[in-house]
Amino acid sequence: MWCEDELILGLQPKARRVWTQLGQQPVANVKTQYQWLWLYGFLHPESGETYFWILPQVNTELFSRVLADLAREFDLNQSKRILLVLDLAGWHTTDKLVLPEGIDLFFLPSHSPELQPAERLWPLTNEAIANHSPENLDEARTSAGLSLPENYGAAGICSGFNLFSRCGLKLEMLNHH
Repeated sequence: MWCEDELILGLQPKARRVWTQLGQQPVANVKTQYQWLWLYGFLHPESGETYFWILPQVNTELFSRVLADLAREFDLNQSKRILLVLDLAGWHTTDKLVLPEGIDLFFLPSHSPELQPAERLWPLTNEAIANHSPENLDEARTSAGLSLPENYGAAGICSGFNLFSRCGLKLEMLNHH
């Protein structure tokens, strides 16, 4: 079983509470800019293994491409299958989704992020960029700790890579935040 979720990473800061001296107001520099990247995260809850894509948007065509890459990466076929747990996002549920051999989908109930193990990936990214207003998407990506592999394309598409295992993190650590 694997789980998948997406996180929007952009130029809008993720506000968090901060400590200040008594009588001082915290200051947050915020620039309203509307540019985003999407981090597609796959998690194997039992082993803690992760697999990621960075894409400029979410849609059915790109999600189909990501699933095809996942099937190739893990050599999935008729006899080697995975069950992929997803939310009910429109690009997950459409009839236009091209589902590769070896991947079966299981949909969680609507509005139930607490049931999605892949949701535990995002605090690692969000806390790194909390209360920070990046100048551009490259700075947002770098601040979030997303060092890109060599296959990052000019179109803003980064094919599958393993992010958190490079940091030595396993799911057991994610459960203790």
